[in-house]
Amino acid sequence: MNSLRIHNPLLMRRVIQSIQGQFPMIRIWGSAVNVALVVSCFGVVAVFVWILAGFVAEFLRPARRRLRIYIRALEPGHRKNDCFVIPIDPRRAKPVKRVVERIAVLALLCAGVSLKSQGQDAVSAPLSNPTPSEAGSRNQQAPPEVLQELDAMKYRIEQLEAQLRHVSEGQPSTVVQAAIAGTRTTSSISVLNAATETASQPSGSAEPFAFADWTWLNGNPRTKEAAFDSKFFTPEIRADVAYHYDFNHPKDDTIGGSSEVFRSNEISLTHLGIGGDFHYDHVRARVLSQIGLYSTATPRNDASYSRGQWQLDNAYRYVNEAYGGYHFDVLHGINVDAGIFLSYVGLFSFYNFDNWAYQPSYVSSNTPWFFTGMRIQIFPSQKLKIEPWIINGWQSYGRFNGRIGFGGQVLYRPTPWLEILSNNYGAGADALGIPNRTRYHTDNSVEVKYYDHPERFLDKMAFSVTADAGCESGGGVNCTTNQKNAAGQIVSYKQSFLGFMLYNRWWFRKDRYGFTLGGGRINNPGRYLVLLPPINGATATTGTPYFTENPGDQFKAWDMSATYDYMPSQYITFRWEFNHRHSNVPYWSGPGGVTPPGGNTGSPGSTVDGWSPDLRHTEDRGTMAILVKF
Repeated sequence: MNSLRIHNPLLMRRVIQSIQGQFPMIRIWGSAVNVALVVSCFGVVAVFVWILAGFVAEFLRPARRRLRIYIRALEPGHRKNDCFVIPIDPRRAKPVKRVVERIAVLALLCAGVSLKSQGQDAVSAPLSNPTPSEAGSRNQQAPPEVLQELDAMKYRIEQLEAQLRHVSEGQPSTVVQAAIAGTRTTSSISVLNAATETASQPSGSAEPFAFADWTWLNGNPRTKEAAFDSKFFTPEIRADVAYHYDFNHPKDDTIGGSSEVFRSNEISLTHLGIGGDFHYDHVRARVLSQIGLYSTATPRNDASYSRGQWQLDNAYRYVNEAYGGYHFDVLHGINVDAGIFLSYVGLFSFYNFDNWAYQPSYVSSNTPWFFTGMRIQIFPSQKLKIEPWIINGWQSYGRFNGRIGFGGQVLYRPTPWLEILSNNYGAGADALGIPNRTRYHTDNSVEVKYYDHPERFLDKMAFSVTADAGCESGGGVNCTTNQKNAAGQIVSYKQSFLGFMLYNRWWFRKDRYGFTLGGGRINNPGRYLVLLPPINGATATTGTPYFTENPGDQFKAWDMSATYDYMPSQYITFRWEFNHRHSNVPYWSGPGGVTPPGGNTGSPGSTVDGWSPDLRHTEDRGTMAILVKF
């Protein structure tokens, strides 16, 4: 049944005025939403004007001569009166008071270096008793204040070395065991832990990926240091709270077709994660809770729990990550873990705080966020990770049939500005009830930081590109083409997946502000990776006749997004985003919604007499979110 459409604008206006007259709260709420949208639009314009003004100001700022401070430097190979030069850009100088303080410190450093040189000269000279005149001249060259400062510095250095030895003896290798395994790279490492790791690594090895700062990567957290830490436990707390406004105005406030966005015109707790990393004596473990909308949306996309007993969807519902393992000091480190762990198929992280955008394109949103099984992280060098998987299936708690899946990840970072990531999966039988159908998938990404000038208004630029391809074979489908019999009937359908996405990000004012543009496209005949709309409570197990996912069903879609981030601290992000999504078949929730009048009726996904869901080809959506990570 089609939804009611009023084509007479005057009649529509009278109907709306009549409803608002009877229900004043509707008029107030509608006015509030309109005001919020107008403010958001003006905010977007203001951001672009601010960016333009920043560029103009930087372009018009006159070039100034750089101040130069000459400091006496006595190093091997230098003559006694040689100097080296420190250029200081006055455009980046601090207030005068701090500049004076720094010059005083530099002067003290000069005096200390001078004393060091004299000490070296005395040691290299033949041993002899100094004459009174020589002793007096030396005392004149070394004021008591300087000697006291040097003694205090020496004492402080001895204290730090003692602390480092104490930690090294009691806690081996926390960095590789905890930080690297939790994300694609080490991004939150304290200086003390880094030094401890270096001391505990085998001779000649170096900590993987520690040669550069990787917080610019899409899918990686940008926190540079842990808010809390100890030699046994590193806690982690994440919060994702968002408000989404769907311009289709579904009356049941239900958004479909996304694994990140679920409710419209409401403030929603998408995710609250509480947990952290345990690490002691090479033994490692990680746990993070899954509280919020993810606890219902993630299990409903997995049909494996319906095979057999013990309700795996309920058992794992509130667990985001949970695994334990052991770290081996071999090569540059080997980690063996078993449990539930993140996959990073599709580049984006499961946690929106780590990403350049809130709503990723289809090749990320429709591919696995997690696996259940075992992984082996092998670091042959500080630039390479090889990670085989032995898992139950494609983003599943259990097996769909009688076969497990195999796959793996290869991560290569040859330079500080380049990452190459490849995820591959195969051999799994991931169609529930069809044991002879096999799934194959390859996911490949490249991220490039092509501009990096921290001293400028626009301080960083980077892009990521991802390409995915996959198919299913067996059980009436194949990877290549529709196969027909002698009578011209299709006996085996082509069932494949092909997609890409491209994102570009700009950072401003020392990474305090960020702006991202991106989007992508997919073609998925057979719809085996299309997220099923929650029509009348439908799940991946039940399916629904209102949106079938059978061999031969076509699905093509594309999307684009614009994201603005305000990041006053490394632990929080304020995010505004606009998304436009389109599909070749009706798919997105329309004004009539996807819920029958009075709520879900009958068994999940079943037909309801006299009712049909309102599905549309296009969805436009605005998002405002607060993202926190400790």
